[in-house]
Amino acid sequence: MYKSILLIIPFLFFGFTTKTNSDMVFENVDELDIPIYDFDSLEPLLYTKTNKTHIINFWAMWCAPCVKELPVFQEYEKNNPDVELILVSLDFPEDIEKKLKPFLEKKRISSKVVLLSDPDANSWINKIDPNWSGAIPFTIIFNNKERSYHERSFEDVKDLEKVINTTINSK
Repeated sequence: MYKSILLIIPFLFFGFTTKTNSDMVFENVDELDIPIYDFDSLEPLLYTKTNKTHIINFWAMWCAPCVKELPVFQEYEKNNPDVELILVSLDFPEDIEKKLKPFLEKKRISSKVVLLSDPDANSWINKIDPNWSGAIPFTIIFNNKERSYHERSFEDVKDLEKVINTTINSK
């Protein structure tokens, strides 16, 4: 129950947003596909058999720190096409067309977005990382040999690069 409450707390910050980088390219919102997953469907995306770097970021539109860091991930992805980035939205499935897609268009976010709709947060949070309190933003950085978990926001691309290099390239 405690972890479920932590996912709800950011609703208090709903009204806070940030500006994004205006030079990012955005595809037509009507063509944007946002698949809906339950945890069992999402779980295979959290692992890889390759040495390719993966970044999975759990976020929501109503989470101010999450929104603030989205351009950081987008810029990193743009400059590192060999990295796979998935933004896992914890918003409501019924908000995809009227809220989430317009939000992504307004913020010029063109990275891959999926929506996690699984009501048993206490179950899947522990499967991802037993140390995760359930607060967002939450990011996993991994390849087939290394993995790190980050229950915080990334301030800028240099901050993200440092963590990725420490996780993936330090060994």
